[in-house]
Amino acid sequence: MAEIDESGLRWLLWGDVGLDSTSDDEIPLGRCAEVDGLFVDLPPRPRERFTLVGCRPEGALAEASGSDQAWLSGVAIMTPTWSGEYLGDVTVLGRRPSSTVPGAVDIDLSGVLDVYDRTDAVPRPRRGTGFVLAGGDQTPYGTCADVTGVFRDAAALPVPHVRLLGCRPEPPLLAALDAIGQTTWAAERRRWIRAEVHVVAADGSTGQLIGAMVSGTVQACEPSSLGDGLLDVTVASHAREPLPTGMLDILDHWRTGRPAGRNLWAGYDRELRHHWAGVALGHRREEPDRAAGADYELDGGFVTDVEGFYCAIGEAINGPGGYFGWNLDALVDCLHGGFGAQTPFRLTWHDSSVAREHLVAGYDRRRLSPAVTLRHLLDLLAKGRVEVDLR
Repeated sequence: MAEIDESGLRWLLWGDVGLDSTSDDEIPLGRCAEVDGLFVDLPPRPRERFTLVGCRPEGALAEASGSDQAWLSGVAIMTPTWSGEYLGDVTVLGRRPSSTVPGAVDIDLSGVLDVYDRTDAVPRPRRGTGFVLAGGDQTPYGTCADVTGVFRDAAALPVPHVRLLGCRPEPPLLAALDAIGQTTWAAERRRWIRAEVHVVAADGSTGQLIGAMVSGTVQACEPSSLGDGLLDVTVASHAREPLPTGMLDILDHWRTGRPAGRNLWAGYDRELRHHWAGVALGHRREEPDRAAGADYELDGGFVTDVEGFYCAIGEAINGPGGYFGWNLDALVDCLHGGFGAQTPFRLTWHDSSVAREHLVAGYDRRRLSPAVTLRHLLDLLAKGRVEVDLR
């Protein structure tokens, strides 16, 4: 078996080993040729069903619950001491007299529970009974005695195992592998790993793959067919959604350094445009900001969604593959400096008619919130001392 070239070990794991570790310092755990289970396409999250039990609705909820299939942008479920959970893209399915609370109603809803990861558990608050309801803008929606469908244990793992194929482990990971087969609790703790995933370019430079983690307990290890001295390591993974397989195509644009041209993100859908900006963040260069007063050119020909805007402004400020925010809060952070440009500056937005047509008021089902409009972006940029010239 031939020795694999080091450039074929594309993935770098950087993290920690062992539940007994008290160090905050992350360390390199190894490099590998493939991370099987890191990129998997899952089906879209299905709409779920919820019931507001013993509800005394107010405002828009009271109006909507008077007819079937009425739509609400969202419903927040809170207590005075608990920040609560949020149901987005809500449709009222019907109402009926409550079987448990006299004079109240039970209201059936369908929608999407707003969680970071579909595998997340949603614990019930420990204290108090009854919930306060509100709209997405905190408009009062009344109260309910209970709610069904929201609180749940962690979901089944969509990818129960991750395999590090063609892995060249560093000593800390080797120590975890040495504990395989030992049945003591101490040995199990030594087999625990938590690692961020970094991608290694052909020139040896690395960039963090934002949101990519290998976390769990090392379960098995065997010699790899990918090269002499390499191992295939199986990790019993913690609950976590994998990344979409389309990210592999995105990462190919960084394989030999920064992307060579602009608008290479334009053919991706909204989700992958979001990940494009995340890859740009993970590969961001630590360079001084350009001086205030500079002029930048934004190619708006493909800004058909807010994710496209983040890709486009990243390239306008920092060139192909550049980063300048990937959500509204991150954009505001970038406007405070440290991300390539000092304000005030001038931004010439070419083909702004594309954004004017697409970035309009409405409901954004991807973000479960009101859509980000062109006007909102222009106001935010103005507050950040950016002069925008729409062309």
